Amino acid sequence: MTQDPSYDQTYDRGPVAALRRVAFLMERGREETRRVQAFRKAAATILPLPDGEVAARVEAGTLTELAGIGPSTAAVIEAAARGEVPERLAALEREYAGPLTAGGHDLRRQLRGDLHSHSDWSDGGSPIEEMAFTALELGHDYLVLTDHSPRLTVANGLSPARLSKQLGVVDAVNQHLAGSGFTLLKGIEVDILDDGALDQTEEMLAQLEVRVASVHSKLRQDAAGMTTRMLGAIRNPFTNVLGHCTGRMVMGNRGTRPSSEFDAKAVFEACVEHDVAVEINSRPERRDPPTALLELARDLGCRFSIDSDSHAPGQLDFLDYGCERAEAAGIEADRIVNTWPRERLLAWADKVS
Repeated sequence: MTQDPSYDQTYDRGPVAALRRVAFLMERGREETRRVQAFRKAAATILPLPDGEVAARVEAGTLTELAGIGPSTAAVIEAAARGEVPERLAALEREYAGPLTAGGHDLRRQLRGDLHSHSDWSDGGSPIEEMAFTALELGHDYLVLTDHSPRLTVANGLSPARLSKQLGVVDAVNQHLAGSGFTLLKGIEVDILDDGALDQTEEMLAQLEVRVASVHSKLRQDAAGMTTRMLGAIRNPFTNVLGHCTGRMVMGNRGTRPSSEFDAKAVFEACVEHDVAVEINSRPERRDPPTALLELARDLGCRFSIDSDSHAPGQLDFLDYGCERAEAAGIEADRIVNTWPRERLLAWADKVS
């Protein structure tokens, strides 16, 4: 599924493509967000420039006079403009372009899309269109945009008004990409509230195509209360995917966090009854659900969704990690809803109309 370009001693894709590829590989390698954004900002700076201006500035040595262009980004632009492979890009290709995992490759090739991604409308780092373009470049047939819901203020969650506006942007992106074979789908990562309700109006939820429901607060709630809360969300006909079910963190710059406690058998049996997919969250710092719960969900007959939970374009490739875990657990491809064609996925997700 991944379609990484290869490089030799020439480079004919242009400076904007070189900057985007540098940023993608840095994100794929989980480098510091602030450093990555310098390259994305530089690409945004030169993208609208008139024909010939970049070449003229390269010739005159005045690239760094532009806001958002520093010595490192200027070096990438200058090399790419001359048709050469930028040194920074070549180094990143050697370090980060290879497979992320030892296993799961056959399953990864069968994935048609990703049901959990974030943009800069909530706590992601890139515009909607950049996430969509990168998913298309990776060979996805679809990507579901799932920015956060209102209560998660720390993640700039979307009010009904902002979500409604976002849906118009999604329509515009799809119009621009018409004929490409790729579709950006309308979705949400909706917070599961304390009483099991979903943190968005039914009117807005009905306008979406895929809905991931996740717990983000009171993660140390007692097991009985957490179970009741999760069951309430699973029984809601708008819920399609149960996101990162334990909420655990096993590594990363945010530290570690233990799994929430709940009656996993009751929760997964409810997922089977209400045809809600259990997310295999592919972020390396989550690895959620833990292996024992993943195997329990498998044995109880759950469907699954292998999702990147990406907050940047380069993280869309994190699907590799989830595929490796699903393959190791012996989960058949047809039980994974994002191996399905878009039409089958959407028919499954539409449980209300």
